Amino acid sequence: MAQTLLMPKATAIWLVDNTALSFDQIAQFCKLHPLEVKAIADGEAAQGIKGLDPISTGQLSRDEIARAEANPNHKLKLSEPKVRVPESKRRGPRYTPVSKRQDRPNAILWLVRNHPELKDAQISRLVGTTKSTIEQIRERTHWNSANLAPMDPVTLGLCSQIDLDMEVEKASKGRPLPTAAELGATLQSAQETERLTPSYEREEEKEKEIDADAVFRKLSSLRSAPKDEDDDDQY
Repeated sequence: MAQTLLMPKATAIWLVDNTALSFDQIAQFCKLHPLEVKAIADGEAAQGIKGLDPISTGQLSRDEIARAEANPNHKLKLSEPKVRVPESKRRGPRYTPVSKRQDRPNAILWLVRNHPELKDAQISRLVGTTKSTIEQIRERTHWNSANLAPMDPVTLGLCSQIDLDMEVEKASKGRPLPTAAELGATLQSAQETERLTPSYEREEEKEKEIDADAVFRKLSSLRSAPKDEDDDDQY
């Protein structure tokens, strides 16, 4: 891993203020132009930036600075880091275990049906397949199309839910909102809406019917009451 200087401009400010190094030496070490280093020394550039001590960060040693101050032709060299940071591996095609490769067509079919917004490259990243295989499954020309069944790639262990959500979110950005026709909803015509009776009116009519029945029952009971009293008087 190539060593790089941390915060070169801040380091140049510290070297200008705390060492007797030449502008060329500081410029060479900090990957700056000598005129920019001169502007820093004159206070015309990098105002408001706090200097960074390269000795405390382990990027330079005092002996190295002393050698460069004694010899104007000496080029400063970065100190060897105490901790080696491993290089990040370049992401290539996703590796799929042999035992799960037979499930990839089912996972592709599930993605094609449930997430049509995904591009072929995104599906390829998720399940580790080729674009030709995806096209065959889309067009139902795959050699095993008759036996394929859509299955969630997360359940199959071909990808994680986080990766799937990220790809779906990327594919959904910039897409227009679905129209009413796409959602399967249509507006009713004015004639149909005029024929509809509001629900609250229907409820009121229902209550009126119920109240009328109660009134008739009450009246019938009142009529039968005097007759019963007359019968009692005869006895």
